[in-house]
Amino acid sequence: MIVELRRYTLHAGRRDELIDIFDREFIETQEELGMAVLGQFRDLDRPDQFVWLRGFADMPSRRTALTAFYTGPVWAKHGPAANATMLDFDNVLLLREIVAVPVRDRGTANPDSVLHATIWYGNAPFPDPTHSPTDTLAVLKTEYSANNFPRLPVREQEHALVWLTRSPLPAEPPAAVVTTEHLRLSPTHRSTLH
Repeated sequence: MIVELRRYTLHAGRRDELIDIFDREFIETQEELGMAVLGQFRDLDRPDQFVWLRGFADMPSRRTALTAFYTGPVWAKHGPAANATMLDFDNVLLLREIVAVPVRDRGTANPDSVLHATIWYGNAPFPDPTHSPTDTLAVLKTEYSANNFPRLPVREQEHALVWLTRSPLPAEPPAAVVTTEHLRLSPTHRSTLH
């Protein structure tokens, strides 16, 4: 599966407004078009950041689904209100699954739970990991296909390996890692990843 890790910087104090719009209007309407809304989160260390994961079967279906959604009636009606909450929406990594993102029942997320995302950046592509810590939920790495929906920018020329875990990643980064980011994420009530 192709996965977008999307991180939005919002106007101060407007994150819950975006989450309300997103959880009410944008989950089922994207999934009806073949996308998978895999998880939506509050970044616990950045109060004006909204983080989410969206999946696609492959790159051609990504282009088809995104075109249908962003030219469709739901985005036309609710997109302006969502965009009004945002300062930046193009901090996006295009990834592919190594260990698949688990899907659970929507609406059962405990908002007090915390997931950890560790992002390793290197100066060359990472090999697929050969083993994962026991509390690993998913592992993703850069998808090198060209962005086939340029209306939504992605960070290109990045070499990223992303670990989603239940507790802070215990593994030491390999020597090839140049930079590491840690995100502590609290799922919204309707997130399937929790």
